[in-house]
Order: sequence, then structure tokens, then C-alpha cells
Amino acid sequence: MKILVLGSGAGGGFPQWNCNCRLCAGQRSGQVRASARTQSSIAVSANGDDWILLNASPDIGAQLRASKALQPQHGVRHSPIKAVVLMDSQIDHVAGLLSLREGPRLQLYCTPESYEDLTGSLPLLKALDKYCGVNWHPMPLVPGGGEWHEIAGLRLQAVPVPGKAPPYSPRRQTEARSDNAAVLIEDPASGKRVLYAPGLAQVGDAERKSLDACDCVLVDGTFWTEDEMLTAGLGTKRAADMGHLPQCDGPHGPGMLKALDACAARRKVLIHINNSNPMLDEDGAERAELTRRGIEVAFDGMELEI
Repeated sequence: MKILVLGSGAGGGFPQWNCNCRLCAGQRSGQVRASARTQSSIAVSANGDDWILLNASPDIGAQLRASKALQPQHGVRHSPIKAVVLMDSQIDHVAGLLSLREGPRLQLYCTPESYEDLTGSLPLLKALDKYCGVNWHPMPLVPGGGEWHEIAGLRLQAVPVPGKAPPYSPRRQTEARSDNAAVLIEDPASGKRVLYAPGLAQVGDAERKSLDACDCVLVDGTFWTEDEMLTAGLGTKRAADMGHLPQCDGPHGPGMLKALDACAARRKVLIHINNSNPMLDEDGAERAELTRRGIEVAFDGMELEI
């Protein structure tokens, strides 16, 4: 199974266009050694020819232009992208769907809740119906994992994870788990599994089981600490308010680092990294700590073969 990291940043990317924090300003000036990042998305393939896009970020145009494997291969018009799978209906995960309007009919896999948002509060799919058209394949979330979907030679299963609905969604203030998905990806030829979970509010027993069932995990790396947006003067919300588990332990319990320390996966990769996160600094103490623990930091253009 081949994995391409198209974008590794959180909403706004890095450096964020309107941010002059230490990390963003330092990256622009060259005073901080940190790679620029577009907004998070990955692509997976069983054979290197047919690809599944997981999330469609607002930066998808630049991401596809930078990824040779996802460019036209045959004839005058062609795309190797066979389907798009959404984790949720967050704007930084779905706005790129509009950029796919010139292609063939879109094969879209997402939860009923995301579909409701994308035909209601943010009606992107209604607009796309006037262009390429959309075939929706429901991925209802079932505790312990629901139906497996056969797509382009791989098997995918959506699993519910704790998180938050988008701010525009009428479910934003509820605690419904079914607004957020992680996706298990299995290569039936090898039996290898990958978990993609760019948004994860906590790691309980069910989440630990999903992590341990995989050979590689790409998980929520949004924040280093619970209050880093506040301490950096970038906002008033904490990590938990936005549905993300920080790397470090906090008032709500153990952080992602402890969860990954206990995880049986061979490769552990952090993705969806906010511009405020000090682990972006490749010479910083936080990056050194991740290296010590054997945890990788995703970057745009990263390639994995599992």
C-alpha cells in the first residue's frame, strides 16, 4: 500500500496567510527552520495507479500539481483519483471538492452527518451536482467499526472517534460522536492496515484498539499543549474546544504522546499540524522529543509504503 501526504497542516496551513506569530514569521524570514505546509489530506493506492483521496483540502490544486502520481496519465483528460473519502465536513477538509468539478462524476464516501452538512448548511454537493455530479456512498459510523468498503483494490472502514462538528453545523454544540470519523485502510493482498485520524479529541479503549490494529497510524498532531493558542495570543479556544487532543498531558487527561508510546503500530506519524505548534520548529526541543520517542512528523510530499 502506498501513501502520499498531500498536505500536513491544519486549517490555514503553515505559515498561515494572516499570521505573524513566532513560527510563521520565523519560517518566512528563514530564522526558524520549518517546512511550509498545505492543509491536510492524504492519498492511498494499492497499485500506484489508482488513488483514493482522503479529505479534499482548499489547497488541492497545488497538491495535485505537486504530486506526479495524481496527475493525468492517459489521453487528453484523465484523473487517477477514483474516489474521495471524507473524515468530516470541516471546511479545511471539504472545500477542495469544488476544484474537482471538471473531472468525472465524483464518487464520495462520507458519514450521513457530513452529507447532511454538505447538502444543507454548506451545500457544496448541490453545487457539484450542476457540474460533475456526485454519487454518495454512505459510511455510517458504528461503534467498533461498520461496513468495509471495497475501493480501488483497498478496503476502507469508517470508525467513530470523539471530536467536534464544524462551527457552521447545527450539531456543533452537541457531543455526538458520529460527526467525526477515522478511517481504517486495509490492503487485502498483504493484510497491512493504516489508520488515518487527523481529528481526534481523546483516546479511549475503542481508539486504542484501532491504533493497535494497524501497522501505521497518521493521527492528530494539531496542538502541542491544551492552551497553546491562548499563550501564543492567537485565540481564545483551547484544544478541547476545537475537538483535538494535544500531544502533552492536560486537564482532560493524558495526551497523544502517551497514547502513541503505548501503540503497537510500527510507524507513528503526526499530521494536521497547526501553525501554533512548536514541533514545527525542526531545531526545537519538541521535535527532539518526538524523535526520541520514535514519532514522525508528516510533511507535504511524504511518501510511505506499508
